Amino acid sequence: MRKDKKQIIGDEISDDYIKAFLLFEPADGVTSPSLHKLVKAYRGLRVDDFQRFVGFFVEAGYDLDGKDAEGKTFVEQIADQRTAPEYIEIIDNARG
Repeated sequence: MRKDKKQIIGDEISDDYIKAFLLFEPADGVTSPSLHKLVKAYRGLRVDDFQRFVGFFVEAGYDLDGKDAEGKTFVEQIADQRTAPEYIEIIDNARG
């Protein structure tokens, strides 16, 4: 495959499916609903779909810097994971 071509694995995901990740709410009552939604989307979506999700997330007025009970943001939670750089870049770009 050429370097300028991205491999697409699986079917195209609809906007409605991606927007469904905005419906998830934390069960603990401590975690920020915004953080919970980001974590669920991170775990459930491919990077390109996560980028689309973040657009819907920001448009809906959610906070990119929501925190968990220990005061960690989404970026701080995933920073040590192998795939984190792409996702962190998406969050940074969404901040403007």
